[in-house]
Amino acid sequence: MKNIKVAITGAAGQIGYALLFRIAAGEMFGKDTQVHLNLLELEAALPALEGVKMELDDCAFPLLRSVTTTSKLEVAFKDIDWALLVGSVPRKAGMERGDLLKINGKIFIEQGKAISENAKKTCKVLVVGNPCNTNAYIAKTFAKNIPAKNFFAMTMLDQNRAKTQLAQKANVAVSEVDNVAIWGNHSSTQYPDFYHATISGKPVPQVIADETWLQTTFIQAVQQRGAAVIKARGLSSAASAANAVIDTVKNIITPTPQGKFFSAAISSDGSYEIPDGIMFGFPLRSDGNDCSVVQGLDSNDFSKEKIQLTLKELLEEKEAVKELL
Repeated sequence: MKNIKVAITGAAGQIGYALLFRIAAGEMFGKDTQVHLNLLELEAALPALEGVKMELDDCAFPLLRSVTTTSKLEVAFKDIDWALLVGSVPRKAGMERGDLLKINGKIFIEQGKAISENAKKTCKVLVVGNPCNTNAYIAKTFAKNIPAKNFFAMTMLDQNRAKTQLAQKANVAVSEVDNVAIWGNHSSTQYPDFYHATISGKPVPQVIADETWLQTTFIQAVQQRGAAVIKARGLSSAASAANAVIDTVKNIITPTPQGKFFSAAISSDGSYEIPDGIMFGFPLRSDGNDCSVVQGLDSNDFSKEKIQLTLKELLEEKEAVKELL
């Protein structure tokens, strides 16, 4: 039986609450792995976090070996194998994106340093808290002891949203949709690439012969889905975000089947002319330990334009936080 230690920040929040019980049940790392959870929260939220721990205890999960609750970074990140950085300050009414980047930037500077100083050198880090690409870029910059390739920002929620939109349009099961790449930023500029996706093994444009819908309604639906959820339920996505965290980690730690790929943002290696070091969403494959960008995907002019738009936004975000770095 394997053992794995996982830190989750913002653990008493909505995403954390939707996530913890599924990790403890073995959905993320499998039924052959015992998990130790290190749960981090702000001092003011520790009583609520203690209640979450009590509920975890009361589930009597066979695979859950220990639960540590803390407000101290050095405790949360001590000897961990994975850091799931879920917590971040949400954007409030009237707040500029640049202000949000700087507020969260300070949080992710401290978390990056603490991971560097306390986690295992092989630790992998998945940033969920928004703006997740640039938060991951900041944490990576300050985590000097952790390889850049071990940092990820989550675009899987966008991938899952895109798969469902395509499946519903084609009137097929979502399992029939494969290889939806999410390029760039987890924001309203992201590009859900349907040109390289398949439905029942056929290219999407062959199955959905409405390219105008694909280029407009479909892309907008994926880009604006988070806002639509907030409008409908009065709260941001939580269960679907937690589900995407699990899907992301499973895809990273499991060898990718031949001919398939998945989406996450990683530190660019220069592929597709994306500047080195930017945390950019790519189509990825995993060997079960390390991930690499899928090479050789040809992009038409429409796709190239969309990819350049999301790159422009990420470069602007990098510029907005450069004084922090």
